[in-house]
Amino acid sequence: MKKIISLILCAAFLFCLSSEVGAKNAVPNALPKSVIDISKENTYPNPTHDASELVPSAHTKALLKTANVPVENPVLIKLLNESSIHPSKWSIGYSARIYLGEWPLNYKSKETSVNWEYKRINDNAADARGSKSGQEIGYLQKIQVTVKGGLTSEVPKKEEASQLILAKTMEKTHLPISFSTIVGAGTKIDRPYQVPSKQVGHLYGYVPAVNERGKITYGEVFLVLRGGKAHLDVKNVMQQGIGAWMPITDHLSLRYIAQ
Repeated sequence: MKKIISLILCAAFLFCLSSEVGAKNAVPNALPKSVIDISKENTYPNPTHDASELVPSAHTKALLKTANVPVENPVLIKLLNESSIHPSKWSIGYSARIYLGEWPLNYKSKETSVNWEYKRINDNAADARGSKSGQEIGYLQKIQVTVKGGLTSEVPKKEEASQLILAKTMEKTHLPISFSTIVGAGTKIDRPYQVPSKQVGHLYGYVPAVNERGKITYGEVFLVLRGGKAHLDVKNVMQQGIGAWMPITDHLSLRYIAQ
């Protein structure tokens, strides 16, 4: 009986342990060991991007709830925040339909992946073919390099669509992404590699990037005033598939090869 109880307790312990390990492994966006955060070493100060959402006012929140399509576009939300609408309850028979324009309204992610070697930007080499003890090689950025991403296809209101995709992807990945990043000349990483004798070693540097694919929803937005009430009406709704590449700011992926 004691043996059975011991086995049950042991099994329960192992189950709890495996659950913990599984939970830790399920945490997204763990960086590979080859990827280095160079925010301190980078000789070019990339601007930081605020991933915070624009907070709608109480009046805007109420309006957004009336829309027949979810509205997440911060530019449109800001426009509504800055607008003052005070329809009178006594405006019997009063009505108005105001066209606010065609907008990218929201973005839904379908697939997100990371290419840790999106673009090669540097190659440090060491020739140890004439050395008996080998040589040491380290990373030093030779020239300043700008790495750009972007949308994979043309869409209406490209800038607003890009910001919608960027904000949703940052929220999903928790990575410091942007549509452009710069690695400055002279950026140095303190991680030496040993090149064996009679071999040539290469230490390559890559800028990683996030690839995002999904659908963006467009629609014509109308502000409808009727009597003492106001609501949003979205017409001619259409969805378009879209993809984007967004480099990870101030991060480098290293690959060392000796042959």
